[in-house]
Amino acid sequence: MLRRTLKIIILFFSITAFAQENYTISGYVQDESSGENLIGVSIYDKENYKGTASNQYGFYSLTLEEGSYEIIYSFIGYKSISKTLKLNKNIRLNISLINDAILTDEVIVTGERLDKNVTSSDMSQSKIEVNNIKQLPVILGEVDIMKAAQLLPGIQSGGEGNSGLYVRGGGPDQNLILLDEAVVYNAAHLFGFFSVFNADAIKDINIIKGGMPAEYGGRLSSVLDITMKDGNNKKYEADGGIGLLSSRLTIQGPVQKNKSSFIVSGRRTYIDVLSKPFMPKDNAFNGSGYYFYDLTTKINYRISDKDRLYLSGYFGRDVFSFANSDNDIGIEIPWGNATTSIRWNHLFNDKLFMNTSLIFSDYRFEFNISQQDFELKIFSGINDWNTKVDFLYQPNQRHTVKF
Repeated sequence: MLRRTLKIIILFFSITAFAQENYTISGYVQDESSGENLIGVSIYDKENYKGTASNQYGFYSLTLEEGSYEIIYSFIGYKSISKTLKLNKNIRLNISLINDAILTDEVIVTGERLDKNVTSSDMSQSKIEVNNIKQLPVILGEVDIMKAAQLLPGIQSGGEGNSGLYVRGGGPDQNLILLDEAVVYNAAHLFGFFSVFNADAIKDINIIKGGMPAEYGGRLSSVLDITMKDGNNKKYEADGGIGLLSSRLTIQGPVQKNKSSFIVSGRRTYIDVLSKPFMPKDNAFNGSGYYFYDLTTKINYRISDKDRLYLSGYFGRDVFSFANSDNDIGIEIPWGNATTSIRWNHLFNDKLFMNTSLIFSDYRFEFNISQQDFELKIFSGINDWNTKVDFLYQPNQRHTVKF
């Protein structure tokens, strides 16, 4: 009995001694020209195709056995990078990818594997590229994210001029719409004609049409998860446009080069301003009108390679007013959203990533009417305060644990 026990102990230590150690390659992937974190970059070993993908904040973690590897960093629209590494310890490696513009007349038709819907764990998910949205035909010069989403399979519009999403029979109020993790309750301007999202400030759009992950809570229809741009931390940029209905302007740049950046994007209609000179002052309806505006802003700061802070906000309003001086009637109906989110990313080690969020959402709707000595004000609103801590643990290339 003693001899058998000794053999088992010797065999155990022999196996342990000859077992290969596992080491981890981790870091962040960003755009070389702007410093924007890239979401969904493929990182894999060229020989055996073991790999992973960068998360919402550009972080990746890949665990492999000890040895020499050729690691490929690949993302659509960017030049792939190959790194030859001797993996005998944990390696922290931040990567910057360069835009790869290909000018060609060739048309390539690609398709998905027939078994993709059963081999992938991401059910009913669709990602929309913002650059592709900007190439779609637009109404009155307004690029609209919600209109683009209505073109996807399983999603319908409520008719022309309606920005609501009807996903597989569900109603617009059954969708969860998030902007940098903050809930947006009314995602439409001009009584549903345009969405509140300015495409110039949006980086990533993820639509989940079924089987929503537990991290989003419960929704009957779908989840629309929108991520704002971080801002260019290399140089200052300005982008804008003039449309028939509204104009927009986006400014971004570094606060401290390669360390922190900001982006501010604003939009406003100006029909009410242009029509004033043509409205006689003695007209009974002088003072009537409609306009909307929104402001999107974000600032981020890289404290260290393990800690990053993000502060983002949105503020938008629609204001409809009606005046009749003959009857001394004045009506004003303002409504809109305001959101703020503060997030802290922390990297405990090469495999454990944490995001802590403090989120505020506010929606207000008012109805104000006055006539001579009579005045009526009706107010309705929703205020949400939310805090949460999310962990992402990647023990190896085959498993990802969220909690």
